Amino acid sequence: MIVIKSKEEIDIMRVPCRMTGELLNDLEDYIRPGLSTLDVDTFCAEYIAEHGMIPTFKGYGGFPGNVCVSVNEEVVHGIPDAERILEEGDIVSVDVGAIYKGFTSDAARTYPVGKISEEAEKLIRVTRESFFSGMVFAKVGCRLSDISHAIQEKAEGEGFSVIRDFVGHGVGRDLHESPEIPNYGKEGRGPRLAKGMVLAIEPMIAVGTYETDTLLNNWTAVTTDGKYSAHYENTVAITEDGPEILTLVE
Repeated sequence: MIVIKSKEEIDIMRVPCRMTGELLNDLEDYIRPGLSTLDVDTFCAEYIAEHGMIPTFKGYGGFPGNVCVSVNEEVVHGIPDAERILEEGDIVSVDVGAIYKGFTSDAARTYPVGKISEEAEKLIRVTRESFFSGMVFAKVGCRLSDISHAIQEKAEGEGFSVIRDFVGHGVGRDLHESPEIPNYGKEGRGPRLAKGMVLAIEPMIAVGTYETDTLLNNWTAVTTDGKYSAHYENTVAITEDGPEILTLVE
């Protein structure tokens, strides 16, 4: 069942979502070669705590980190590790959620570590742009798969592939609510979007194959060909006036 949020509930969600957007912005200046992925996790955990909130992912399904920190071929669910050191040329995706008054945010960005290749720069850019291609259809009356199709069309049109094994989702009191939101598929399918839906829309785009494996830690998903993958996610409220991207702070 898709949970429709009231105006008051969306007002509450704006608080952790705005903080999450600010945190993701601050990570742009923080991330650099020589840091460990655990350093990134600690930075995020302290930031969330300073704002009086709780990391959503800590302990979620047994996940050990405060946030997910995924490097290069790691698609999602990278476990923070003091031994995993970021190097020049890497890309790193950080997926963050924070709980406030019973509601959670959910958003992700992919960052360059120092100077990266032109291909990696393009991957990060196109992943972000594919999200905004989907936003054209994130409005009342459109079908859910209209978003999915637009994301796929943009990413594949730029020569990249769309991860199939992981999808977006509704978000609110629970991190994962209905409906699931694939980043691929034919348009004109699925439920119609309605005022009060809140969705975590999250393109995961890869340089090579879209196929993934899960590492022995039972969490971290990687591309099977070892090529880079990027992630761009926002919590989005569907309103009468179009999408309100709650975790985007500019």
